[in-house]
Amino acid sequence: MRTTKQLSITLPNNMAEALKERVASGAYASESEVIRDGLRALFSQEEAVERWLRTEVVNSVEAMRADPARALSAEDMRAYLSGLRAKYDAENDS
Repeated sequence: MRTTKQLSITLPNNMAEALKERVASGAYASESEVIRDGLRALFSQEEAVERWLRTEVVNSVEAMRADPARALSAEDMRAYLSGLRAKYDAENDS
């Protein structure tokens, strides 16, 4: 029984060229290998996001439900993020 399936795909020109460049450079043996590697990376990223949602986000929501006083207002959050941005900008201005 065959363990692969042949597909026909259409890519924008810049993606098709990038794919061909990776094969031409020797980084990959074939265009199929580039696509497979890209799909593996996508699946890995999706799994990481799913784990994060199931652990960190669920735990945070449960903690907020248990103690709503921990919540920040939208105004407080904007001020906090603005402060972080100002700090980042100050550290990276050169």
